[in-house]
Amino acid sequence: MKLYCPEEECGIFGIFGHPEAANLTYLGLYALQHRGQESCGIVSSDGASLHAHKGMGLVADVFGNQEIFKQLPGEGAIGHVRYSTTGSSVIKNVQPIMVDYSRGSIAVAHNGNIVNAQIIKDELEAWGSIFQTTMDTEIIVHLLATSKTSSLLERIADALQRIRGAYCLLFQTETRMIAVRDPHGYRPLCLGKLGNAYVVASESCALDLIEAEFIREIEPGEIVEITKNGMTSHFPFKKVAPAPCIFEFVYFARPDSTIFGKNVYLVRKELGRQLAREFRIEADMVIPVPDSGVPAAMGYAEESGIPFELGLIRNHYVGRTFIEPQQAIRHFGVKIKLNPVRELIKGKRVIVIDDSIVRGTTSRKIVKMVRNAGASEVHVLISSPPTSYPCYYGIDTPNRKELISSSHTVDEIRRYITADSLGYLTPEGLTQAVGTENTSYCRACFTGDYPIKFPQLRPEPQLGLFEKES
Repeated sequence: MKLYCPEEECGIFGIFGHPEAANLTYLGLYALQHRGQESCGIVSSDGASLHAHKGMGLVADVFGNQEIFKQLPGEGAIGHVRYSTTGSSVIKNVQPIMVDYSRGSIAVAHNGNIVNAQIIKDELEAWGSIFQTTMDTEIIVHLLATSKTSSLLERIADALQRIRGAYCLLFQTETRMIAVRDPHGYRPLCLGKLGNAYVVASESCALDLIEAEFIREIEPGEIVEITKNGMTSHFPFKKVAPAPCIFEFVYFARPDSTIFGKNVYLVRKELGRQLAREFRIEADMVIPVPDSGVPAAMGYAEESGIPFELGLIRNHYVGRTFIEPQQAIRHFGVKIKLNPVRELIKGKRVIVIDDSIVRGTTSRKIVKMVRNAGASEVHVLISSPPTSYPCYYGIDTPNRKELISSSHTVDEIRRYITADSLGYLTPEGLTQAVGTENTSYCRACFTGDYPIKFPQLRPEPQLGLFEKES
């Protein structure tokens, strides 16, 4: 059994101008492992050619042999950790994608999701393109290769003019690294420096691990080119309203990262404080669902004056799959990951704080586990509004009919998870906690208001596409 929670599909890391580029990229990916545990890969450049190593599994497993790094020479490298949102979980879909085309070799790593991918793929296939993967990322490579423009920067910009959706991209050629963030800036991407080398990463925690200096976030719609001559910045896209993903603060990003100008840990504590202002509950203790619920529970405890306790202990050594015993054990999937401290909980009124409820099945098992440990009352508080709509911008959430809050009231959900009370942070409270100075965050998973509209039906290929471009 898999405990369901939303999954971020990937993280990207790159460094240019350092003699240990591949080794440092390995460490960067290690810091970003929370963004994807399915597969990983690194492509390095020695100035004349590209070298790759990719595999299924965790970073430490795929790159567990030191001899691998002898096959990844050079002063430039990009890497990727993946959890699939488009394309199946197979070796051919492991990134970075590396190809040879008329202008040389190029590799690309992608974080996000292209909402018009199938339409473009149909058009390209109608004109004879052959795809080697089932990922939307490969479409970018085909568009780049078939662009009629001259320089690589122009080709990348031209290709991305066709793309609709969320993307942070890292390109690696023999002589340069290029980073791109989509005009809406859905996903985080930051720029750092280590000595004379430039570093790009999905989150600042990856810079911290290798002791790189955080310079700034890459701006929405910005293309950053890094060569031996230094860094240049370009803004080729039409300016649109930013829409950074607010759920990065709620769940996805590591708490020690700074994204969208704010520290994630401090935001999550403020989410908890705001919960305490909105829900005054008589209780003996506040316990988090680890790990993402911990800062919010601490904030709630500080604001309410109710003691914070680690009433649920997490086993950090659980893999993604395991063998279940033949004899049935109730709530086995939850119990292998979490275990209550009975002596602490017995006879107490407990507030359980989590970041979200998706299908509700895991919350139901946690509430029953806490109650079976002897709690006299179990109150559940969620540090975000109800997740009622799927994400189409790079998060693996179920379709809408599987999201419990899309078709059930709060009281119906409370009864299903068997809690004494249930409360969600209000949308206004979320805005207040994250910061009112920027109200343009993407909240589509809460509201259904998608900043980029997406095609519902797959039209016939437009065979005149390239004729119009020529």
